[in-house]
Amino acid sequence: MSLSMTSAPDARRLYLATAILLLALLAGCGPSTVVVKGSFPPPLMDPLPLRLGVWYDEAFAGHEFFDEAKSRRESDWLVKTGEAQVMMWDTLLAGMFEELVPMRARPGPDQMNQLVDAVLVPHVDELQYAIPTHTNVKVYEIWMRYRFELLTTGGDPIADWTMTAYGKTPTAFLQSDEAAVNLAAVVALRDAGANFATNFTRVPEVREWLERRAATREEAEQ
Repeated sequence: MSLSMTSAPDARRLYLATAILLLALLAGCGPSTVVVKGSFPPPLMDPLPLRLGVWYDEAFAGHEFFDEAKSRRESDWLVKTGEAQVMMWDTLLAGMFEELVPMRARPGPDQMNQLVDAVLVPHVDELQYAIPTHTNVKVYEIWMRYRFELLTTGGDPIADWTMTAYGKTPTAFLQSDEAAVNLAAVVALRDAGANFATNFTRVPEVREWLERRAATREEAEQ
């Protein structure tokens, strides 16, 4: 009978190699991560005569979603939309208003923000997504509910309303699931932009605020 023995240096090397292998396996078990990227054309419309401020809080600018039934690490998907959200809204608002001004902080009585007519603060209140029932059909759906605050520079509310957006992968023949998820998110963002541009002046509180501004301007000119 023969016995094999491992020296102390060999045992340490074996332990180190095993630990590295385990870390690599654990890293490979994480969610599929998609950083949403796309193009967002500016709206074709006459800009409203307003100097609009915009403030994106940390949750919005860094927005991401995953399967809430699991932990962030255990989710099959981690989809980061924050960068694309900011890009889309910056492009849209710059085309909708005469001037768009990024705020230094959320409007409030003690904030030294720039002088603007109003400040828009968007939020993603809810997001749902549907995955394909068949693995070979890469059609994903994404539904988002936004909430918007329109505030004075002092933080007083002008209007508060919600809006939904929907995106669906338009083809089942993309090369990867990641590309399908990205495209569904981009379609949802474009839908959000179109809805906002169409309905902003139809929000009752916004319409009343614009009418008061117009009346005040007319009185000042008389």
